[in-house]
Amino acid sequence: MPEAFLGRLLHLSDPSLPIGGYTHSNGLETYVQNGMVCDKASADQYVRHNLWYNLKYNDAALMKLAYDATMLGNIEELVLLAQECNALKGPREIRQGSQKLGVRLYKIFSRYTSEEPIVQGWGELIKQKEVYSHYCIMYGLFAAVMKVPLVEAMHAYYYNAAIGMVTNAVKLVPLGQLDGQDILYYLHDDLLQLSQESLDMDRSLIGLCNVGFDIRCMQHERLYSRIYLS
Repeated sequence: MPEAFLGRLLHLSDPSLPIGGYTHSNGLETYVQNGMVCDKASADQYVRHNLWYNLKYNDAALMKLAYDATMLGNIEELVLLAQECNALKGPREIRQGSQKLGVRLYKIFSRYTSEEPIVQGWGELIKQKEVYSHYCIMYGLFAAVMKVPLVEAMHAYYYNAAIGMVTNAVKLVPLGQLDGQDILYYLHDDLLQLSQESLDMDRSLIGLCNVGFDIRCMQHERLYSRIYLS
């Protein structure tokens, strides 16, 4: 992959981007308070299950479709995918958080790609409040606009999600810093396999429901004490 693409991809997938990702645990805080994630082994299981049984069939799959729609210049399909993403996110905090992260991602990268018609068109729809700018949709849009190869964009997307979950687990459980690095290191083969499988996802499986994750996210709204917004 040309170095120019690599730099843009690292920028797009950087977990330290100022979009507010660090304020969301996506339900992990509930798992920790309930004692379901309490050590290195249970944290590792949580991260793996979230990647394999949640992200794979939802946000990652929709990111891939958003990438494809952008490559075709099909903004109507992007709008439909954003609506589908919004409908699939049952927990209010997760739905709103995804939208906020996506809008902030758009604000950053639209500054560098403003000459692209699909970026301009999406900006107009945002102003008119006619679209849901979920993070996975915006990530797919900008990865395509910046001509990042899909397989690398997908791998980085999964890595960004994994490192976010591991970082939150280190803070919340809490775990030692090396424990977190161990979990992340031994995820590399999973991330590669997930990336490959997500490129050829059965469309009928997209949106596969994960009741356990959704319930914990909903319960988070009523936790007695909270550090994270979701």
